[in-house]
Amino acid sequence: MNILQQDKDRLREIIIKEAYFREKIILSSGKESDFYIDARRITLSSEGVYLTAKIFLDIIKEWKISAIGGPTLGADPIVGAISVLSWQAQKPLNTFIIRKAPKPHGRQRQIEGPDLPAGSSVVIIDDVATTGKAFVQSIDALSEIDVKAEKAICIVDRNEGAKEVLKEKGCELISIFDISEIHKK
Repeated sequence: MNILQQDKDRLREIIIKEAYFREKIILSSGKESDFYIDARRITLSSEGVYLTAKIFLDIIKEWKISAIGGPTLGADPIVGAISVLSWQAQKPLNTFIIRKAPKPHGRQRQIEGPDLPAGSSVVIIDDVATTGKAFVQSIDALSEIDVKAEKAICIVDRNEGAKEVLKEKGCELISIFDISEIHKK
């Protein structure tokens, strides 16, 4: 078994043990679900965010991108870990965070981090994809500064429409796990 597969297996183990809950819950999409993945329990743990960032970096290793980032709060801990790991590997990669709305004070930015050059290509990331709403909002915010997101990555795709919605926006969704690898009916 290769190291990448070992990392994925360990991350799946952490998700199932620490972040997967079988209970009725209302998701951010407004939908009711009989299970929940509390991704902050993964991305705010040292091992969970390390494995997530390491796997994301492996996914993008051959891609020509200017930066990687995504919507706050889901992407926040992941981009921090990606930034550190990319620096340690001597392949520094800029990261960014997208606010739900521009900050009402200071420089009034919606996209925080090093400036993204107009015409550049970035990857957007998030923890869990359901309907794709947060990804679409990120794509729209980036398009306002003439930055293109052709690919998006998440830890778990719940298979509830995100992939199709993103495809309509010209963006491919890639996930470490499909929900069927986590949620057993």
